Amino acid sequence: MRTLTTIGLDADDTLWQNEQFFRLTESLFCDLLRDHAEGGHLKERLLAAEKRNLGAYGFGIKGFTLSMIETAIEVTDGRVPGTVINEILAAGREMLSHPIETLPGVRETLEHLAGSHRLVLITKGDLFDQERKVAQSGLGELFSAVEIVSDKSQATYSRIFSRHGEGAERAMMVGNSLRSDVLPAIEAGSFGVFVPHALTWEYEHADEPAGEARFRRLETLAELPGLVRAIEEG
Repeated sequence: MRTLTTIGLDADDTLWQNEQFFRLTESLFCDLLRDHAEGGHLKERLLAAEKRNLGAYGFGIKGFTLSMIETAIEVTDGRVPGTVINEILAAGREMLSHPIETLPGVRETLEHLAGSHRLVLITKGDLFDQERKVAQSGLGELFSAVEIVSDKSQATYSRIFSRHGEGAERAMMVGNSLRSDVLPAIEAGSFGVFVPHALTWEYEHADEPAGEARFRRLETLAELPGLVRAIEEG
């Protein structure tokens, strides 16, 4: 019996660029409100608003845009000009229409693995935006299934790997977030593979699980076929 039959992969900042557009928009936001608060303070207030609003807005650009507006209202004591709100909304719309930039070696890696394993794209965020990204990336055909979820937890991976495979124990989850892609997948019984990205949202940071038998770290996604082969050969 094969050790691995299903490989789950994260999308944002694992298959294509994502966080860099949030950072650019955050810089624009700080510039728009520079007369009201210092940049570092604005970023702290915005991050606090994003975390506070996850339960209501979920992950993604729309929630980020609403959190920027909320923060702008807070730091100006309700006196934020309508022109600034309009520019924040325009920046959010720009993010929602930005072309997809796949990371180096992604297509080649997926094509290699798709011939031998069931690939499942597991991403969280706004349904319409994530569907747009998958379609524009041209990678959708390489996946047996696409799962767009509101959050990633042990239960999420247990459910998905049971639906699209032989259970979490014979699956692997790959992504750039220790908090969302790696740790809960390991808790579900899967291999958790961490592929760091130069830019990762602070919320997704966590400590690497030292000594965990099913944890692996790769520097690039291109190393994944070699890791899968090594695990299979035992």
